[in-house]
Amino acid sequence: MIRSLRVRLMLAAAVLALLFMLALLPALQKAFSLALQESIEQRLASDITTLISAARVEHGHLQMPDLLPDERYNLPSVGLLGYIFDREGRLVWRSRATTDRHINYQPRYDGHGNEFARIRQDNGDEFFVYDVEVKLLGGRSAAFSIVALQPVREYQHTLDGLREKLYLGFGAALLALMVLLWAGLTWGLRSLRRLSHELDEVESGAREGLSREHPRELLRLTGSLNRLLHSEREQRQRYRDSLDDLAHSLKTPLAVLQGMGESMGRGGGEREQARVLQSQIERMSQQIDYQLQRASLRKSGLVRHQVRLAPVLDSLCSTLDKVYRDKRVAVTLNVAPQARVPIEEGALLELLGNLLENAYRLCLEQVRVSFETLPGQQVLCIEDDGPGVPADQRERILQRGERLDRQHPGQGIGLAVVKDIIDSFDGRLTLEDSPLGGAAFRITFNQE
Repeated sequence: MIRSLRVRLMLAAAVLALLFMLALLPALQKAFSLALQESIEQRLASDITTLISAARVEHGHLQMPDLLPDERYNLPSVGLLGYIFDREGRLVWRSRATTDRHINYQPRYDGHGNEFARIRQDNGDEFFVYDVEVKLLGGRSAAFSIVALQPVREYQHTLDGLREKLYLGFGAALLALMVLLWAGLTWGLRSLRRLSHELDEVESGAREGLSREHPRELLRLTGSLNRLLHSEREQRQRYRDSLDDLAHSLKTPLAVLQGMGESMGRGGGEREQARVLQSQIERMSQQIDYQLQRASLRKSGLVRHQVRLAPVLDSLCSTLDKVYRDKRVAVTLNVAPQARVPIEEGALLELLGNLLENAYRLCLEQVRVSFETLPGQQVLCIEDDGPGVPADQRERILQRGERLDRQHPGQGIGLAVVKDIIDSFDGRLTLEDSPLGGAAFRITFNQE
């Protein structure tokens, strides 16, 4: 399927132009043929006028001079074919050009004056014939048919040459028309390219909306897109504000309940109830943080992000090196300085923060981060030399809603957020064994 609008328009215009020319070509050929036949008829009529002016009737017999004023009648090789028949159809005179020719033609004297026709001989030769009936010649009453002929091959040769020139001319005209159409479509679709460029800038975050410097036919589209962008931003902001308000309104009562639980625990008699209460309060607090992170890190529907990976990794590793300074983790970063990933910066910080924090905490002494670009894909891999994840647990912990905090406290919420972030940006997360000996979290993004 052809996806280019300009190519589609060019093909449609080319087909229409070709059909128009194919329909016009026979009409032009017919017009030229009729014009050429009319020219031949007029020329033969002029040739007959020469014969009529030279003819004389003496004693009832036709007299023609040995040499006619038109030299073509006198030269056999050049030859104008001229005949004169009497009223009974007997041949009474012929031009020198007809000496070696036998043409089967019988005039039809019917009083209609003259006739222009096309005849065909038994050997396949064709001739144009102009036959003039003359009733008064040389001042005396006499009736003759004066006939001039011209071979059709000359007409056909001229017509073939004209047809060839028409084909060449139409081909050149079609080529020139295609060039002009391509230039016109390029100029006409320039506004669409400008709109596409502005959309790319909106997707990359370089501009807030589309300009109004577009043709009138596109203003409704650009206005609708701008309203959609504005509505999306407002909706996202209202969503975040509402969640923030909800979180703040819940955290204060939770803090009070947590304080009461601690007081109950110090009382001695209700330590078990206090422990259960504090556990539920902590679980509620974690769920609030988790849902806030999910809501705030969801990508926009129209904006396509591109964030440099190396600075984010450097910042996070620097922070984690300070947190785990006693562990002396050796970090290897195999990431090109200009490498970019299609994800929002805040989401990337949350994603890498959770995975790197897990790697630092669970590794023995090595963590490795690598990034490579494959055909149609970008792959980010975070590995460690820790205990890894059992093979029978990998599918479960990567499913939405499954958490490892029941067996390994502190990992459940982080992995759930990581999975949500990757899903929201159309990525894929897989868990494998690392050559270092621990776990390898492999994140794959599709390139557009």
